[in-house]
Amino acid sequence: MVRVKRGNVARNRRKKILKFAKGFKGAHSRLFRTANQQVMKALIYSYVGRKRRKRDFKRLWLCRVNAAARIEGLTYSKLKNRLKQNSIDLNLKMLAQIALLDKSTFSLIVNQL
Repeated sequence: MVRVKRGNVARNRRKKILKFAKGFKGAHSRLFRTANQQVMKALIYSYVGRKRRKRDFKRLWLCRVNAAARIEGLTYSKLKNRLKQNSIDLNLKMLAQIALLDKSTFSLIVNQL
C-alpha cells in the first residue's frame, strides 16, 4: 500500500493558533490544546472589551463633568438640564474634555447658564 502524504493544512492551522497565543504564559503559548482554548477565550474577551470600553469611557466622562460641575455649585443633572434649556448642544465627551483641560472655559459656560 502506498503511503499517503498529507498536506500541511493541520500544521498551518496549529501554527496560526500558536502565533495568536504568543505572549501568553507557560503552556498557554506552547501547547496547542491549551493555547487553542486560551485563544478562543481571548477572542471572546476582545469582543466583549470593545463593547465595554464605550461604557467605561461614558462613566469616566460623566464623573469628570460631575466633579467639575460640583466645583461650580451644580450637579451633573442640573447642568445638563440647564444646557438643554439654553439649547447648548455639547455632547458628554466634549464637556468632559473642556472640564479637564480648560477649567476657565467650563466655568464660563456654567456661569452663562
